[in-house]
Amino acid sequence: MAGAALLIPSVAESYAECEAIARQHAGNFYPAFRILPHDQRLAICALYAFMRIADDLSDEPGPIPTKRQQLAQWRQGLRQCVAGTFSHRIHPALADAVLRYRIPLEYLEALIDGVEMDLESAEYRMFDDLKIYCYRVASVVGLCCIHIWGFSKPEAKAYAETAGLAFQLTNILRDLGEDAGRGRVYLPREELERFGYDADRLQRGVIDEAFRALMRFQIGRARDLYEQAWPLLPLLDPPGRAVFFMMASTYRQLLSAIERQDFDVFSQRARVSRWRKAWFALRALPYRLGWK
Repeated sequence: MAGAALLIPSVAESYAECEAIARQHAGNFYPAFRILPHDQRLAICALYAFMRIADDLSDEPGPIPTKRQQLAQWRQGLRQCVAGTFSHRIHPALADAVLRYRIPLEYLEALIDGVEMDLESAEYRMFDDLKIYCYRVASVVGLCCIHIWGFSKPEAKAYAETAGLAFQLTNILRDLGEDAGRGRVYLPREELERFGYDADRLQRGVIDEAFRALMRFQIGRARDLYEQAWPLLPLLDPPGRAVFFMMASTYRQLLSAIERQDFDVFSQRARVSRWRKAWFALRALPYRLGWK
């Protein structure tokens, strides 16, 4: 993970590498990033690159002790980079973004805590247990983002946390089959039992009426969370308002896509079409211009 000092790029070059990572991997997010002013877009890309690398360190093949060591090194590198010592090519950009937009370091450390939770087979007894994981891997992302976008009132933080929870629940529902294949069952055990379903059937990709009822409940809760987070919109500066509108609209559409495929998240991945993303971008324009 460390690199020779001569290989560490300039801040501009580092930002360019972060943007390339976001462009390649952030399929549902990068189109929204492009709405932002240049400096904010680059800062969001640096944030995304940091989180993407942390996630990859957790997911890549290899012994768990090795992954823990790599994530510990990534955490140490984070602390060192904001102090001016860089050991990775994204560090100059990340340090610039964190310091410029005063992003609390605790948010980025919490994200590493979250991806470390994935090193063991995920299982959550109650929804409150799952919320801890969602806060660490998603709500802190929202909190970082609003520091970059700009917000007018402190209550924006609570709405950003709720939005992160909604986004992560949507991810969980979309990726149920893929995660189950890795031995990760994010849906709370109490809720599986309540609807007469179980982890074994989930891992076998069984779609029955119990599964459909479970998914209707989960999708309904996710939609409720989007509604609870919606008051964040007017609290953001216009560029961030536009990005939040586009991201939330896209992710809510993923829930509809899951419904349209009769909740089959095992044989096909729910997606939002390019034309629909373009439509959301067009509808976001009045927010970007400060008209709404």
